Amino acid sequence: MNNTIIKVKNLSVTRGNELIIDNLSFELVRGRALAIIGPNGAGKTMLFRALLNLIEYEGTIEWKKGVKIGYVPQRFATEKDFPLTVEEFLGFKNNHQQAQIKILTMLGVKLRNVSDSGDNHHIVRHLLHKRLSDLSGGELQRVLIAFALFDEPDVLLFDEPTSGVDLGAEETIYSQLHKLQDQKKLSMFLISHDLNIVYRYADEVLCLNKQKVCFGEPTKVLNETTLQHLYGGEAALYKHKH
Repeated sequence: MNNTIIKVKNLSVTRGNELIIDNLSFELVRGRALAIIGPNGAGKTMLFRALLNLIEYEGTIEWKKGVKIGYVPQRFATEKDFPLTVEEFLGFKNNHQQAQIKILTMLGVKLRNVSDSGDNHHIVRHLLHKRLSDLSGGELQRVLIAFALFDEPDVLLFDEPTSGVDLGAEETIYSQLHKLQDQKKLSMFLISHDLNIVYRYADEVLCLNKQKVCFGEPTKVLNETTLQHLYGGEAALYKHKH
């Protein structure tokens, strides 16, 4: 496979009598970031599940031998009385508190209702003692990203990784992930509805609506015609933000 991290050929996914993904083919070179865009129900999350071998599919998915994959889901629900703390959760991957503090600080952790006195490590320590069920959406997403990064993966799969995160924190997370990508030659798969993120951080984009609508560099393949074809009447909602 040379420097190719994955080859997908003639991939089809069916659930019941519904064809979710139809004859999809693409490949990605190591160290590149691929954004996957498309309307709701287009098959984006199902594609991730197929790439992780969590569902049945037809066709072939060939990962580079020995590749390590990290995954951040769009949602991670916990019961309100679930007692597991952030420190205990991250401890399944790395039980050294300083390592946990370092990665959460890198991801720009800020707590609700806690003033930043300049000691961000103190803020992160406070977060480590919180239960997962008590986290805000943004806090939980950072914890899930940290959990995925502890394995030092070759590939990161993000299903809308900054869902529930404010714009400032979103920028911090994406910029740090971009630095990691450059430093470690990570390959990244990113599902996003924000074309601003796609233009800024993706090397290539896969436009998916059950079938492949477009594939290539965002500035070359994304245009009004492509977006209209991809989203139909909703195209105006997904235009590039300035």
